[in-house]
Amino acid sequence: MELKFLDSKPSSLSEKAALVARTKSSPFSSFEHSVGVKFSQEFSSCRGISKKASYLSSNGTYMPKRANSSVDKEKTAAENYFYQISGTNGASSSLFSRNVGVLDACDDEYGGVVVDPDRLPANPDDFAPMLQFSLSHWRNEGKFLPMLEQLLRGLNRFLDILCWGKKGVWLKLPLERSELVPVAVKEGFEYHHAEPGYVMLTYWIPEGPCLLPTNATHQVGVGGFVINDKNEVLVVQEKFYDPSFADLWKIPTGFILESEEIYTGAVREVKEETGVDTEFVEVIAFRHAHNLAFDKSDLFFVCMLKPLSAQLKVDDLEIQAAKWMPLVEFVAQPLIQEDGLFKKIVDICMARLGKHYCGLLPRQVVSKFDGRSSCLYHNVIDAGNVTCNGN
Repeated sequence: MELKFLDSKPSSLSEKAALVARTKSSPFSSFEHSVGVKFSQEFSSCRGISKKASYLSSNGTYMPKRANSSVDKEKTAAENYFYQISGTNGASSSLFSRNVGVLDACDDEYGGVVVDPDRLPANPDDFAPMLQFSLSHWRNEGKFLPMLEQLLRGLNRFLDILCWGKKGVWLKLPLERSELVPVAVKEGFEYHHAEPGYVMLTYWIPEGPCLLPTNATHQVGVGGFVINDKNEVLVVQEKFYDPSFADLWKIPTGFILESEEIYTGAVREVKEETGVDTEFVEVIAFRHAHNLAFDKSDLFFVCMLKPLSAQLKVDDLEIQAAKWMPLVEFVAQPLIQEDGLFKKIVDICMARLGKHYCGLLPRQVVSKFDGRSSCLYHNVIDAGNVTCNGN
């Protein structure tokens, strides 16, 4: 069987105008929907207004679903398409029509839409026509009515119409709906990013370069420089390492987790690798490198930590050994002395110990732009409580 998709919209502009005039009095005539929901950074589920699909009546014809409420009646649109079914031998064919609904979605604050992943069609066969119709709807949304208004006013300046439709489409497909990915890719969607539970795809509607924000470009690592009252540094040897680093004793390091602060990540990593409890002092320095794992950039923050315990409990999964190492012995390691990055970090840490250098402290601040609380890392010198002199 072959399924052909034929548009049954009126071809002439006068027919379109007449169609709108007729449909504006119908409960299924709304060509616009306004959800008033801002784009969520977490791409969470949103309840946008959707155009309802149709169902097969008892007499075998396709009829539009009735709106469930007065709101639904105002927010429901019908768009007729004809489907031509041809036999495999091409001997016979028949036409029937049905209404194709727009995927449930909400507006983001940048002129795009975010498809609701929790309200995708249950039948995978319904996804392709709904996606095609949705793209057509979002592409043309906002264009047709201004054009009609121009005609009604006797204006023929169609090229001056600046009211464009949607710009970008965010399509989040859960892992259990992965069969829809090829359908979306065939329609022109591109991969944006993937997480254990979903894949995010995007579609840019206007001509020209895509202006949607890209996937995360950086990974963030932390290192804990922990030194006790005996001038001993907490160091580890990793279980998996490059052979050239076989004799290196280094500070505990790791990656911070999602929604984790830099300073809490440093404390956690030291605890996980060595079993030592610590207290954050300040960020000493950070390094910015590029084209590392998966071609991502890397931010690495070195934090000075104060030990609250001394007993070691090594993480057998990642760490080969851990110990308290005299500072002079730690600094004298050939791999430290020969590496410009490691040597500079040690020099900065030693300067901080001698109170000749001030690091960065996190301060909780709230921005009026988004109302969120966040940490701003900066250097503050309090004239009444100076503990070091900044270089």
